[in-house]
Amino acid sequence: MELISLVGLRETPLSIDEVTASVAEPKAGGTAFFVGTVRDHDHGRGVQTLSYSAHPSAEAEMRRVMEKVVADTTVAGRPVWRVAALHRVGELDIGDIAVVVAASAAHRDEAFDACRRLIDDIKAEVPIWKHQDFTDGSSEWVGAC
Repeated sequence: MELISLVGLRETPLSIDEVTASVAEPKAGGTAFFVGTVRDHDHGRGVQTLSYSAHPSAEAEMRRVMEKVVADTTVAGRPVWRVAALHRVGELDIGDIAVVVAASAAHRDEAFDACRRLIDDIKAEVPIWKHQDFTDGSSEWVGAC
């Protein structure tokens, strides 16, 4: 059984149903999700447009992060049954889904822990950058070095 059931970067809208189906497992007693959406503000400023760019290695890096989360949780004796992660790239509108991660496990605590770790580690380690244009005319890159 492949523990990483779905991983990818997409220019098209993300499907929560696709992610749900990918982590379904009869042994799982809990499934946890995180759905990140584009909001209309950031740090007190109105967001007008937003886009995500990714390094060519981003999908491989996302898989590496997911493998580490699965390995770490299994070593800790809290097996995760399946994990999934999808991230949008390109131009997004306010309210669009930007990222979906999910984890299924025997119990809810393990599912929540793995899901939280997935999104935190993906945001910290995967080379995906957000560019925001604000309603005041300013703009910024987030996550770019």
